[in-house]
Amino acid sequence: MPLPIRKIALHRGDRARLEALVRARTTAQRVVERAQIVLASAAGDAGSAICVQLGVSRPTVSRWLDRYAAEGLTGLLADRPRAGRPKQISVADETAIIERTRQTAPPSGTHWSTRLMATATGHHAATISRIWRAHGLTPHRVKQFKLSTDPQFVAKLRDVVGLYLNPPERAVVFSFDEKSQIQALDRTQPGLPMKKGRAGTMTHDYKRHGTTTLFAALDVATGRIQQKCLPQHRHEDFLVFLTQIVRSVPKDLAIHVILDNYATHKHANVKAWLARNPRVHFHFTPTSASWLNLVERFFGELTQRQIRRLAVTSVDHLIATITAYIDHRNENPEPFVWTATVREILRKVGKANATLATLH
Repeated sequence: MPLPIRKIALHRGDRARLEALVRARTTAQRVVERAQIVLASAAGDAGSAICVQLGVSRPTVSRWLDRYAAEGLTGLLADRPRAGRPKQISVADETAIIERTRQTAPPSGTHWSTRLMATATGHHAATISRIWRAHGLTPHRVKQFKLSTDPQFVAKLRDVVGLYLNPPERAVVFSFDEKSQIQALDRTQPGLPMKKGRAGTMTHDYKRHGTTTLFAALDVATGRIQQKCLPQHRHEDFLVFLTQIVRSVPKDLAIHVILDNYATHKHANVKAWLARNPRVHFHFTPTSASWLNLVERFFGELTQRQIRRLAVTSVDHLIATITAYIDHRNENPEPFVWTATVREILRKVGKANATLATLH
């Protein structure tokens, strides 16, 4: 008959940390299991009960209780070296593969794949994959970026971020932009619905039925969207929508509008309209900095959840669908919360500029 599994006593402060490991979604499953074993033993559960409850063997329970007793929480988090075949690639060869991946391109394309690198170096593709994973290299992926060259970048950045983080009193802040040329597309064939083991399908070709432009203003404080769909986005259309916004805000409140540097927003007639409406104030984002405009986050949500898979038969159908989506969202709006400070943004921009200057 096997010896009983002894009960464990937790070290001071470890209970909260073990419980946090169990709750966290990012904790590896093997670590969760070890933490559950220790917590169950500390709660007074017998060894046999722990085995049944967690579906593990008696040696497994004994091993991790002994490891915790000897090494504490560190013993649960760290895996011991395992037996296996010695490493077959030298440090010099591994370094050469890393540098070749980062500094060169294959003759047949713009970036390396594991098989191309394996052919070029004489190593197995699995070895290349292991090295890339260990050093965080992903040649198949590329991220896009754009650094603003606006000479007033810092001043505009402080102005806009200040509205997000410390909005003025007795005022409403709107993040505004146009989403132009939204196409009313109808698919040439009906798709198939999603079912077990198969994603929904949609034909790649389509019929065009015209376009519309969505004018949208996001109330930064509440998350509500004001919108209007118009055929074009001329300064006349912009003024029509601005008038709609102004009429929706009580007359005793100032209106601050965050928008980009599109020429329509700086038309002479728009400037004249601003002179006649002194409670409306424009705040322009720096050039090439659309990420600073919160309404762009809403446009991404609209595209992902509604427009991308949409099939409509007319522009009116498209407008009705967009309007219904926004109306439904406004029933329970959630604001986008800006958290980045000016100092954090400038630090990242400075680092990016320094990196580009080094490379070029």
